[in-house]
Amino acid sequence: MSPELLRGEPVAAPIRERVADRVNTLRERGTTPTLATVLMSDDPADERFVELKHETCADVGIATRDVRLEPSAPAERLYREIQRLGETSAVDAVFVQVPLPDGVSLTGVRQRLEPTKDVDCLHLENVGRLVAGEPRFVPATTAAVCRLLSAYDVPVSGADVVIIGRSDVIGKPLANRLLQKRSCGNATITVCHSRTADLAAHTRRADIVVTAAGTPGVVDGAMFSSGAVVVDVSANRKPGGDDGVVGDVAFESASERASAITPVPGGVGPVTLAALAENVVRAATRRDGDSEC
Repeated sequence: MSPELLRGEPVAAPIRERVADRVNTLRERGTTPTLATVLMSDDPADERFVELKHETCADVGIATRDVRLEPSAPAERLYREIQRLGETSAVDAVFVQVPLPDGVSLTGVRQRLEPTKDVDCLHLENVGRLVAGEPRFVPATTAAVCRLLSAYDVPVSGADVVIIGRSDVIGKPLANRLLQKRSCGNATITVCHSRTADLAAHTRRADIVVTAAGTPGVVDGAMFSSGAVVVDVSANRKPGGDDGVVGDVAFESASERASAITPVPGGVGPVTLAALAENVVRAATRRDGDSEC
């Protein structure tokens, strides 16, 4: 039998509707939720990711500011832009697209982000709150994975979950979130990475595998147990420069063993964008002085 497709759009649509309603309420009160994106890359994939964020914001009525720097620009210029946005009262949220160019310190970015505007949880204050189980914001991709699993009734509590990738923006926060005592939590977590000696030995015992390695085809069907749930977070450019994107998972072979799997594109991506818009509205709600989100 074919696996169930964990499509993101049915999950994302109601989130966007709620966000749009909240945006309308805030606008009526004189507050226009505003997201500033900061891009220091000329990679077409990074540029497209930023464009998608702006398109989603436009759909729900969130205003945007688009800050772009040449990847060869001095790191101090990026730091100044981030600090300036943090001090700009009309900007509610700041999103810095990663990865950053060589020579630009992620620590330097973290130090200059205003924590109350840091909607993807790079600032160490927000990382700490996330780990402590009292997040100001849940990173958009982490929220998206949890929303997908919950929407499709995938049992997480007590499940063996393998996450492939240990990045600060996806792998680590997701592992922490799924480990916590909360809905979409209480899982047993293994985080695999480039130094993992036998990746397949871990993935074959997993009930749920989440891939965020950024490497096309790094996982195939032979690496899953029968009935596993596969969540492919990555959106990689097709090898050879072809148009379109692919995930980390060899979709056809994985579909022969998985009970459920995300398509790429069309899986995690739409929910991530909706969750980011939700975080922007949460930040704007605080500026409006209303505790309701």
